[in-house]
Amino acid sequence: MKRLTTALFALGLLLGSGVASAAKDDIDLARLTTSLDQLAHDPVLGHYATAEQARARDALAQLADARSKERPHALYLAERRVDLARAAAQLQDAQARLSKLDREHDQIMLESARRDAEAARLELERQRLQYQLAQEEAQRLQQQGMEAAQAAEQAKAEAEHAKKLAAAQSRVANAARREAALAAQAARALRSQMEGDQAPAKAKPARKKGKP
Repeated sequence: MKRLTTALFALGLLLGSGVASAAKDDIDLARLTTSLDQLAHDPVLGHYATAEQARARDALAQLADARSKERPHALYLAERRVDLARAAAQLQDAQARLSKLDREHDQIMLESARRDAEAARLELERQRLQYQLAQEEAQRLQQQGMEAAQAAEQAKAEAEHAKKLAAAQSRVANAARREAALAAQAARALRSQMEGDQAPAKAKPARKKGKP
């Protein structure tokens, strides 16, 4: 009787231990399944590491079907598979973010290079216009200089012509004055001569009246 009681008690302990172990295994399976489901339904991470998530699902299925002696190893593999799936998803998300940042950086650098090129083009255009205006101003000044030189040359020629004309007019005037002086001198001589010829003619009658 005592032995039967002991055997029943031992059987009870064994059954209780088996039930507790099965309950613990169910809790671990549920925990890992929930963690994997959360990863799969995550709006950001759920799109990454799909191959690792599939292998984690396989590991959970093997854990559910594992016998009691295989469960510790199956549990370890399932936990590592779930952890690996989450880590791979986080890594791929980080890589995607980094790639996006690289693209944005490249776009920013490209836009900066485009703005620099546009600024350089505008500066070159400004310098070209400034050079063109300087050339036009130089041509205008050169044209003004040529016109001024031509005007000065013409004024010089006109002044020389006026000088020659004034000299000729002076010579003509001098000649006219000399002719006038000669004419006056001739007139005076002629008048003197005429006066000299008339004086004796007046004196002779006076002498005739005085004769006896």
